[in-house]
Amino acid sequence: MHTIVLATQKGGSGKSTLAIGLALAAKQAGHTVRLIETDTQGTLSNWQGRRGIAEPIVETVYGANDIEHRLQLIERGGVTLTIIDTAGGVSAATTAAIRYCDLCIVPARPSLADIEATASTLHLVRAWKKPFAFVLNQTPTRGQRVPNATSALSGEAALDLSDVLAQPFIAMRNDHQDALGVGLAVGEYAPSGKSADEIRDLWQWIETRLNGGVAADEQPACAHGKAEFPIMFVPTPAQEVAAPAAAAGPPPTGPEADASSDACL
Repeated sequence: MHTIVLATQKGGSGKSTLAIGLALAAKQAGHTVRLIETDTQGTLSNWQGRRGIAEPIVETVYGANDIEHRLQLIERGGVTLTIIDTAGGVSAATTAAIRYCDLCIVPARPSLADIEATASTLHLVRAWKKPFAFVLNQTPTRGQRVPNATSALSGEAALDLSDVLAQPFIAMRNDHQDALGVGLAVGEYAPSGKSADEIRDLWQWIETRLNGGVAADEQPACAHGKAEFPIMFVPTPAQEVAAPAAAAGPPPTGPEADASSDACL
């Protein structure tokens, strides 16, 4: 079984709608899929309530100490893909979800503020040496925001963005919210629409990555030590992360951890 986590510090990045859309796309591709909700806001649970008993089923797991055991039970039940939707910010549950995932998806809207807000999430991902990818979400169909966002991600770093910037970008369209409101995924609500095509293509990108991805510690090392990088990914101070993350266990330290505080995209 593969486990994907959608996580980012900033709220409103579209984690829940992406989780739902990807779950259906994976199901249509032949996977047995389970959604796990760790966000007490309950977006996935409310969606399931409108949907009824149709798969993919949503399970709620709010305790950090319960995530590993629940994943083991789900795998024994024959599920081949679990997608975990997390709350904004850094919490014990999010830390545990990242610890036990195979790939962390970090959604970001195409703005400098959103990209900078991924710093604390990226710090955890690299501490656990997990593969990760950014998804530019809610992108405008016109204008310079997307080119500017990709430029901010790459900057002057010697880095192949194809490894960490998922394709395609997900455009801002009403289909996603309309589908959510009636208990459907966008691939069910408008299966022939552009939004559904983008989500299906994004799932194909992610599945390829799952089947041959590169761990975060094996991704290109930060090569911008002497270069001026436009986004400084400074990890959240220890005193801010330690308390909520304690239940999930501390990230690895010493030689097992990536000591760099300027995380490389």
